[in-house]
Amino acid sequence: MTESGKVATVSLDGKTATLPVLSGTLGPEVLDVRRIAADLGVFTFDPGYGETASCESRITFIDGGKGVLLHRGYPISQLAEQATFTEVAYLLLNGELPNRVQHDAFVATIQTHTLLHEQIRNFFNGFRRDAHPMAILCGTVGALSAFYHEGIDISNEASRTLSAMRLIAKLPTIAAWAYKYTQGEAFVYPRNDLTYAENFLSMMFAHPSEPYKVNPVLARAMDRILILHADHEQNASTSTVRLAGSTGANPFACIAAGIAALWGPAHGGANEAVLKMLAEIGSKENIPDFIDKVKDRNSGVRLMGFGHRVYKNFDPRAKIMQATCHEVLGELGVKDDPLLDLAIELEKIAIHDDYFVKRSLYPNVDFYSGIILKAMGIPTSMFTVLFAVARTVGWISQWKEMIEEPAQRIGRPRQLYTGSAQRDFVPFDQRG
Repeated sequence: MTESGKVATVSLDGKTATLPVLSGTLGPEVLDVRRIAADLGVFTFDPGYGETASCESRITFIDGGKGVLLHRGYPISQLAEQATFTEVAYLLLNGELPNRVQHDAFVATIQTHTLLHEQIRNFFNGFRRDAHPMAILCGTVGALSAFYHEGIDISNEASRTLSAMRLIAKLPTIAAWAYKYTQGEAFVYPRNDLTYAENFLSMMFAHPSEPYKVNPVLARAMDRILILHADHEQNASTSTVRLAGSTGANPFACIAAGIAALWGPAHGGANEAVLKMLAEIGSKENIPDFIDKVKDRNSGVRLMGFGHRVYKNFDPRAKIMQATCHEVLGELGVKDDPLLDLAIELEKIAIHDDYFVKRSLYPNVDFYSGIILKAMGIPTSMFTVLFAVARTVGWISQWKEMIEEPAQRIGRPRQLYTGSAQRDFVPFDQRG
């Protein structure tokens, strides 16, 4: 971040504030309003922080208008097509792609930490069998600090790195066990002879009674899903992690806070909402009527999985996920699933309809990932859990960056108060 040399002058009630204009590597310039309260006695008002830069970051850049997503400068398309998830995880954490020696050491460290403390097995028994997997994930991750005390000294770099590696390594195990628990199936332990994505699929679908062979096409699809969801700049859950971390909370608590934020249907539950929408449509014959309702603003019907708050063009992740979707469906020979057939038909109609084209309402990553995960046999209740597994590396990278920023301060947003002015207390017998 550098001062551009430009300034904005704001005057109010005879007082003047000179606000520097800051420049980053990419993206729009930013007006530095840190002195506005001291100089003018006012705060800025920006509900949802949609026009406010809350931090300085070197991790991820998004240009929604051009459909650009970069991780440490690398286009998401190149990473998803040529890298593995562990390479991307290393990149997000360390700023550069690893060489072979660095990558092998990184993977070996992850494999060292994939196992959970055996007492955590008992922790799962405290949940009902019909508990949502996200509830199990959130609770279990939040409890990790009770088992791994030596990694929560956030003032120590080695301690921060240890906690980061533990979280990246243990999230797939916790997630898979949450699924197994809700199914009443035996827990499957991690295998160090498998890749990150292969290991997750093994823990999800293997059984102790027989060997499990990972399908390479499905493993590659899972790896891409993890890469495409690894980080997405200062979204709601990432901002939650940063805000929680600014208080000095331990990293396990911060990631649990991020998981809780991700759980919301407006954030991590979008691909689950896609399948719910398809189920409500019911059949191909109902698509024209459904499309008409979507175009009617008074109907209250929304087309889930199309368009994106950030991307005003095609979601760059969706192009990769679209190709992966057809690879998975072809590999599995899926031809008679009504829901998937309906999704493909809806995609064909929507991408050629002028109403959606003019509004850049193209299928986004959630539309295709929902189809892929369903085809792979992953239940909708696990969709957001899988999202959390992928996003953990982004969350912990953002957390580490914030903690290691010398100018870091506790988050303390302001408000525009519109309640009652000061008034005196009224005793019971004098109230109306």
